Amino acid sequence: MKAFVLARVSDKNQDSNEAQLGRMGTYLELKQFSPIVEFEIKESSTKADREQFYEIIEQIKREKDCVAFIVDTIDRMQRSFRESVILDDMRKNGKVEIHFFRENLRLHKDSNSADLIRWDMGVMFARSYVLQLSDNVKRKLEYMRKSGTLPGKAPYGYRNITLEDGKTKDIIVDEFESRVVIKMYEWYASGAYSLLLVRKKLKADFNLDFSNGYIDVILKNPFYYGEMLSKGKLYSHKYQAIITKELFNKVQQIKKGYNKKHFKFAGLPYEYRGMIRCGLCGCMITPEKAKDRYVYYHCTNYHKKHSKSDIEWLREEEITRQFAQLLKRIQIPEEVLSEITESLKSVHKGKSEFREEQFTKLTQEKNKYAKRIENMYKDKLDGCITSDEYDKLYKEFRAKIDETDTRLSNLQKAEDDYYLTTGYLLELANKASELFESSEIEEKRQLLKLIVQNPTLDGRIVRYDVLKPFDTILKYADNKLWLPKPSIIIALNQAQFEIIIKGFQNLSYIGELRQRWNEIRKIQQGVAISY
Repeated sequence: MKAFVLARVSDKNQDSNEAQLGRMGTYLELKQFSPIVEFEIKESSTKADREQFYEIIEQIKREKDCVAFIVDTIDRMQRSFRESVILDDMRKNGKVEIHFFRENLRLHKDSNSADLIRWDMGVMFARSYVLQLSDNVKRKLEYMRKSGTLPGKAPYGYRNITLEDGKTKDIIVDEFESRVVIKMYEWYASGAYSLLLVRKKLKADFNLDFSNGYIDVILKNPFYYGEMLSKGKLYSHKYQAIITKELFNKVQQIKKGYNKKHFKFAGLPYEYRGMIRCGLCGCMITPEKAKDRYVYYHCTNYHKKHSKSDIEWLREEEITRQFAQLLKRIQIPEEVLSEITESLKSVHKGKSEFREEQFTKLTQEKNKYAKRIENMYKDKLDGCITSDEYDKLYKEFRAKIDETDTRLSNLQKAEDDYYLTTGYLLELANKASELFESSEIEEKRQLLKLIVQNPTLDGRIVRYDVLKPFDTILKYADNKLWLPKPSIIIALNQAQFEIIIKGFQNLSYIGELRQRWNEIRKIQQGVAISY
């Protein structure tokens, strides 16, 4: 009888194909099978698409005479009952004899019920082993997630590495990719970018060709601020965060806003798309390219408050001209600019002490909870606390550490933003018109968002509120009243202070910051200022 001999492995830790064939060699000689065809395959027996195995089955079906199908053990042939249906039909039709060498079990068309039950029991035990392995893997993965370890490939912005011992795995921040991620979040959080514009910006700045879907995945991944999502559940992880949770939440809010609006032409490069509302009904002013190839803006009239004849159509160039006129008005004479900048430098005195106090306080708080986790783990090993108690406390302390990390990040951001001093704001004011005219669409939108808010279209006039400190600069520029200058200094410092407030938002010591700020202002101006 012709024999088909099967040896199968699915990973390097299992008994090798050579060892399986070696054990069956004596059995093949004893039974005097001829000819003998050996198959060595490497594939899992638990997956439905067992291509190599089913190729052997097809070869057996093509044989004219009965064939002996010989394997070392039942689990080397199968770990589920899917194959039993096919093999049993072939057995009943006298197409194949199945030999399980180590179980000393031979199945043929006249096999009795006891042998068939032994086969079924062998398959059941093999399947039970697989299920137990699956349960063990699930438990291990859950333990890894609860302990803050990512079981798998790190997302874009991070790198999987192997430590010097050659065994321990870790995840670190990739310097280049992390900068890309930060920029993507900052661009989108500004509200001036759609996914398509982010994609174009990535191509222009980093030569990266990401799809819209991939960008969307990155912008929705909580891993970047310190949590990993698995099966709808969030777990705090132990790796370095790339962005703050506040920035992540802001992006999600903007994404929801984009989802609620039906931007039919969201990807087209219109300069003021989504920025201006109708002064009468509050509807969005939408761009539309006419047959003369010019872009016109008009009210969508969603609330039906206009008649068709009353709706104004304003060319994009006219809106640009009106914004450019505003920016040209925001200019300060060079000698006044220099004097104001020097006066403002004194504001920085006294800030450093407060920053160091807060940094020391937050660092001590972080170290306290890290030490608690370390001691708690020792208690778990000694049996002083249960695993459930450890998991609960670990999650609580880990959340405290993450919160402290966020506050430290905000502290550093406030430090950085503080040094974007009024000199920068004044230089921006003097060059705003030049920058506006020479910038690309995205930069124009960013510049306008920095200077104006709530732009509306009233007939053919664009109206807006000018943001601080540019409103004060505009007032003095229009009236040529550059002396005295305390009001300008106060307004510019208030703008800096509001930047810092945003960095410290939701922090418990915000009141202390306000108090310190007022003290600085009293010393500089001799007056009490409250914001």
